[in-house]
Amino acid sequence: MDFAKSTLFSAMNKVASRELKFKKIEEFTELENEAVKQDPFTKSGNTYIDAAFNDAPFIRIETALLHAFKDMPKFQAPLLTGNVTDKIYELRSYESTTETLYRKKVHMFNEGGEIDIFKRLSFNAVFYAEVLSGSHMPNLMYMTSFNSKAEREEHWKAFSADATWKKISTSPEYANTVSKSDIVLMHATEYSDL
Repeated sequence: MDFAKSTLFSAMNKVASRELKFKKIEEFTELENEAVKQDPFTKSGNTYIDAAFNDAPFIRIETALLHAFKDMPKFQAPLLTGNVTDKIYELRSYESTTETLYRKKVHMFNEGGEIDIFKRLSFNAVFYAEVLSGSHMPNLMYMTSFNSKAEREEHWKAFSADATWKKISTSPEYANTVSKSDIVLMHATEYSDL
């Protein structure tokens, strides 16, 4: 599992270093082939890559194609100072029951000021994005990062108490925009660039 997570961070780091624009689907599918050719992937990933049929390292692999929000158009490497193995990366997915409610939630992040709150409270966002293709649409995803689990708890406590958040979260305009949320907490491996 650690290897799979570190591969995600490696891919995010690669994406953060350049803007991706695809003219053909083959350009997108070639990204995985490039990752497999990388030394850290092939050297440390043998137990993952060559796993036996009855000892798979995952249940299923899910791929989602994301498009960055206008208020944060590029991935951002987090500004963390803690021990690499203590750092927490929080991936959130917010689903909506209809496309209209989903669009309102995206609006809440951008024009509504939710991203501004995250910035002001130093959530160290890696990205905010619309899911263009995935299994839980309509939904958006974003990732924040923290030096430790305790720091994460402190940040969310401050977020919940924030006056601007209280105002926009109770606005009728944004009522019922999230029907389901999924939260995944991850740690980087010691060799992670993030």
